[in-house]
Amino acid sequence: MASQYIVRTKGLIKEYTMGDQTVRALNGVDLDIYEGEYISIMGPSGSGKSTLFNAIGGLDRPTSGSVFINDVDMAQLDAQELAYLRCHTIGYIFQTFNLIPVMTALENVTLPTVFAGMPTDDGIERGIELLNIVGLGERLHHKPSELSGGQQQRVAIARSLANNPSIILADEPTGNLDLKTGTEIIELLKRLNKEQGVTIISATHDLKMLDVSDRIVYIRDGKIAKIDERKDLDIQIGEMEREGELGH
Repeated sequence: MASQYIVRTKGLIKEYTMGDQTVRALNGVDLDIYEGEYISIMGPSGSGKSTLFNAIGGLDRPTSGSVFINDVDMAQLDAQELAYLRCHTIGYIFQTFNLIPVMTALENVTLPTVFAGMPTDDGIERGIELLNIVGLGERLHHKPSELSGGQQQRVAIARSLANNPSIILADEPTGNLDLKTGTEIIELLKRLNKEQGVTIISATHDLKMLDVSDRIVYIRDGKIAKIDERKDLDIQIGEMEREGELGH
């Protein structure tokens, strides 16, 4: 039987050496993430949030401990196998969009399909389909400089879905966007989570993410401080709103 967990981390430790000092960015993180979940990882700067995120995405190897993706221990993979996993299983969205400036929206979205060896016509068809899904069907041939920040992030989201990954890793996806645009991007991610069944793991400071997350994982000093479930969050959000009303 296939595991219901899509990501599991066991005893993750990540240390960085700075001069004669060793800094422990992750200090024994155990986290299980279910297939189809929308998880937000929250914590102050320097908490280990991005380090955990990068370890899950195979962008950074932990000093010790394990990351399992679909029951595969990433530490056991060679460079080629890791590249294959990252290309086919995980889609990445970054705060700074990371689009290639000389390429059109469509070319940016189809780039991962080229790396995956998909036939060109299929890749283009997939790219057009995804840009339609994210509401940019009219902007296929626009370059990033001709698009707003929100539109660029929509292109980045379409690109992250190019190879039909089961996991999307979104690193501060609303960090460079205004409030309204940020809300639209969060709603789009939630829609994709529901309609495409993709697991979304977001590292974020954005409290609007609370509304759409199944669980919030709070990281502090390289450890999981607490995990909030959706049902508990409804109560907290209600209380915050009431306190806000009382404050006026």
